[in-house]
Amino acid sequence: MSRLLEFDSTKCTRDGVCVAVCPSRIIRLEDESPIPRVVADADFYCVKCGHCVAACPHGAVSHASMKPEDCPPVRPDLALDPDHVEHFLRSRRSVRSFQQRRVERKTLAKLIQIARYAPTGHNAQPVRWIAVDSPARVKEMAGITIDFLRSITDEGGPSELPAGALVKAWESGVDLVTRDAPALIVAHAPAGDPVACADPILALSYLELAAPSFGLGACWNGFLMTAIHRWPPLSRALGLPEGDRALGVLILGYPAHKYLRLPTRRKPRIDWLE
Repeated sequence: MSRLLEFDSTKCTRDGVCVAVCPSRIIRLEDESPIPRVVADADFYCVKCGHCVAACPHGAVSHASMKPEDCPPVRPDLALDPDHVEHFLRSRRSVRSFQQRRVERKTLAKLIQIARYAPTGHNAQPVRWIAVDSPARVKEMAGITIDFLRSITDEGGPSELPAGALVKAWESGVDLVTRDAPALIVAHAPAGDPVACADPILALSYLELAAPSFGLGACWNGFLMTAIHRWPPLSRALGLPEGDRALGVLILGYPAHKYLRLPTRRKPRIDWLE
């Protein structure tokens, strides 16, 4: 018999919550059974999301990978109301000007710990991380990216015109690639994983939104992303594993300036389907 799920008969009230929330529909509650049971091949179909453990009001469900006591309770006192959420999201800024202050490794590690709770297709959790907490190493990555930009500037073409401006700025001592950021983070996943294309982006989005609570600012970096895909020296310098694809890059640091207002944006275009 599968030991994937265990149901405590002294706590179970047969309310069927675990049955209803299971995305794989592997839990059954039959009339003659005092507690739920799992279907055959439940181990194969279970995505280990923990819904059954998290939703049971009585703590009666234990999963082989997690028990109720391992899962902290949801705290209503920490919940944000809509006004707080809107203000929090609108106050997010893409930070490109940083203090020359190193970001501690434990802070970056904590951000990654938070980011791992982002949604992931089929709960596959394929996201892997490359973290650079040395300003000198970040500058090295910027220099390698400049080498790539020089190469495409030499090729010419209207689409490569911005590259020339970045190269000229670099040669004059101005870093417009990583903006003198003291840290950067790359999220990557196996290239052949069909559900992994969005997961690193979702995880980095969580990380970016969490960064201000640590006093940090972040900015998505398309220059590094493009260079990682098109310039092998950069992916090698970052140690990107063979067979993995980088899906997002953030530069991070302590903002040099505070933002005191919430800028406006265009109104959304919505097409309602009746």
